[in-house]
This record gives sequence, structure tokens and C-alpha cells, in this order.
Amino acid sequence: MRKSPPTASVDRRVRRTRNQLRDALVALILERGWDAVSVKEVCDRADIGRSTFYVHFADKEELLLSGFEDLHAALEHERRTLAAPFGFLPSLIEHARGHGRLFRAMIGKQSGQTIQRRFRELLVKLVEADLAGLGVEATRLRWVARYISGGLVEMLLVWLDRPSSLDAKELIKLFERMTAGVLGGLGEARPA
Repeated sequence: MRKSPPTASVDRRVRRTRNQLRDALVALILERGWDAVSVKEVCDRADIGRSTFYVHFADKEELLLSGFEDLHAALEHERRTLAAPFGFLPSLIEHARGHGRLFRAMIGKQSGQTIQRRFRELLVKLVEADLAGLGVEATRLRWVARYISGGLVEMLLVWLDRPSSLDAKELIKLFERMTAGVLGGLGEARPA
């Protein structure tokens, strides 16, 4: 898998090309779902040649994952900056709300298993880092992170389908209370 160069060092034309390809992929996923989209269709929609596509990405999965890498970096920055358990959550919710249709397409029924797995792995890494900081036992860390991340994904999907049922702050409070219950059941430290 090719490693994307840092955004700051990439010239405007490269960023523009990558963004056109990503936007085309997103539009096609929303229209037809992940499995029905081909590289050729992405190139046609972006009005970019296939050879140019392959200069930047090995396949459509790598193109999509470049967007996940950007999201992960932003959420990891929030997690570290706020230094509070699950401090990335407000930014994640804002991203999901701002891109609701896309978010549902990416982790809902329209997406492929690869996309769902990658998104869940992104969340597991963030949650795992926070749980380690809370002192969750190393032998349980991965299991607890997966459990909590899975619940978070489901909460986000339900919330996006019915955003008026809870506002974003209430959703975060509910998540934190349920997570505190999980951690308390393990005899672990609880988020503040």
C-alpha cells in the first residue's frame, strides 16, 4: 500500500486531483454502494485518467482509506489535545452530523465489509488509547475497546437516523454513562 505524502508538502494540483477522486468515489458510493463502484467509474466521474488515478492510489480501497487517515489524524489530535476520556467524541459526532448521508453509507448497509472494518478499527484505536490512559488491564484492553467501539458505532447509526431524539451533548452523556458502567463492571477506572 502506498503511503500518502503529508498534505502540507503536496502541491495544489495533487491535492485537487486526490480530492476530485475522493469526491467522485463518495458520490458513487452514495448512489450505488461500495461494491458496485469501479475504479473506471470513479475516474470517469472525476474526469481524471486511470493512469493518473494509479499514480496516486493502488485501488479504490486505498482512495477511501486516505479519507479515513485524515479523519483518524483529526480525531487523534482531539483526543490528545483534550486529554479527557473520549475527548474525540464531540468532533466525531460533528463530523457524522455534517456528513450524515455519507457516514451512513460508509458504515451502514451500502458499504462493504472492508469499509466497515476499517472504520471500526479507527474507533478501536482511539478508544483503546483512552482506555489505556484510564488503566484498563492490558489483557482486557483490546476486548473492552472493541465492545465500547461497537456500541458507539451503533449509537451513531441510530442517532443519525433520528437526530431529533437526542441532541449531540445528550448522546455524549449517554455514551459516557454507559461506558462508565462497563468499566465499573470490570473494576476499572471510570471516565470523568
